[in-house]
Amino acid sequence: MGVGERIGYAQVPIEAHGPTTHRNALVALGVEPDRVYVDEGQFATNRARPGLREAMAARQAGDTLVGARPDRLARARASAIMSTAS
Repeated sequence: MGVGERIGYAQVPIEAHGPTTHRNALVALGVEPDRVYVDEGQFATNRARPGLREAMAARQAGDTLVGARPDRLARARASAIMSTAS
């Protein structure tokens, strides 16, 4: 893995059309398909997001975390700070 890669994350609700659209959007934004992490069927109040944890663990200095929908990365600033501190 090189420095400066894009790591993609998508949170897909149960009622959504599935992760394919989100994956395709991330790939279109320059994320390699094997660098896309997804949480499916997660609710906004559920803080257990293994896909986001994996995405954060996969990043290296210089990498960029790309969200299919940035509002899904963190609903509140405090949540985003806690996620990046892990």
